[in-house]
Amino acid sequence: MKKNLMALSLSLGGALLCATTAHAQSSVQLMGLTDVYVGSLKNAGDAGRSTVVGSGGMTTSWFGFKGTEDLGGGLRANFALTSFIKVDSGVQGRFPNDTFFSRDANVGLSGSFGSVTLGRGMAPNFLPSIVSNPLGDSFTFAPLILHMNVPLFNASSWGSTTPSDTGWSNQITYSTPNMGGLTANLHYQFGEIAGDSGKKNVGVNALYFSGPVTLTAFYERDQMSNPAVPSTYLGTTKTDWMVGGAYDFAVVKAFASYGQAKADNSPNKAKTTQLGVSVPAGATGKVLASWAQTKMSATDVSRKTFTVGYDYFLSKRTDLYVMAMNDRITHQTTGTSFGVGVRHRF
Repeated sequence: MKKNLMALSLSLGGALLCATTAHAQSSVQLMGLTDVYVGSLKNAGDAGRSTVVGSGGMTTSWFGFKGTEDLGGGLRANFALTSFIKVDSGVQGRFPNDTFFSRDANVGLSGSFGSVTLGRGMAPNFLPSIVSNPLGDSFTFAPLILHMNVPLFNASSWGSTTPSDTGWSNQITYSTPNMGGLTANLHYQFGEIAGDSGKKNVGVNALYFSGPVTLTAFYERDQMSNPAVPSTYLGTTKTDWMVGGAYDFAVVKAFASYGQAKADNSPNKAKTTQLGVSVPAGATGKVLASWAQTKMSATDVSRKTFTVGYDYFLSKRTDLYVMAMNDRITHQTTGTSFGVGVRHRF
């Protein structure tokens, strides 16, 4: 009897040990960011001003799950399912008909070789654009991001210069290991159009971080829209590239970028230059300023946008910000916008 009890005890102990070990080798995180601001907005070409409580003043609000499992021998399995949300109203997505997991919906493997990821994830243009300007991924106030990614449905008829969203569906992404501060990502998006396997999006980016230096670049050749379901042909081939970077002088961090975008069915090239600074102001604050200009090569139309603001961190996860922006497009009314907001990461 004692032997049986001892055997049962050892068996249960072993099972608990295995369960504890398995738990230690894998993890799932609930994570996200909420960003809400009060503002008065008027972009170039708008007929009037809008006073709003808006979501995503500095970063588009999102939530979701990310996880990893240690498979042994340096190999890991990874997944991400994350969704954008408008925190001011509780509406899912960035815009009408945005897919639920439009931020991330992928699974992959990583190891000493780098990583391979399958599913929806970032497009080549996204990371280089946000590290090359001081306002990061603000789709409301960052001049570079506005020019690249935010079409204006007003009298200006301004279209985004990025060919196909900041995220791609149906893609395979290979990311290199870190090579002395340099990493690169190769992207291939399948068109998934029945009877026409030639349509696709391809792109590459590279990022280099070393001490005060940040350097980055991307190139895209796009034929498919995103995040359309089912996949939709753009009707032409569009290309887009940019080089940029930053240098931290301690008393000021300077940013700069230059890029071009064009479509095969148009003689126009969009040529975008951006300059910016981030200046420490106190122990936990910084002054941010950025200017961007996009010139259209085949017309006299250009857009110039300037933003200045202050970002104050109450903690590592929570900050308060105030932003003011001036937006001008040739032959259109000038726009000015102001916003005060809070951003919290979890």
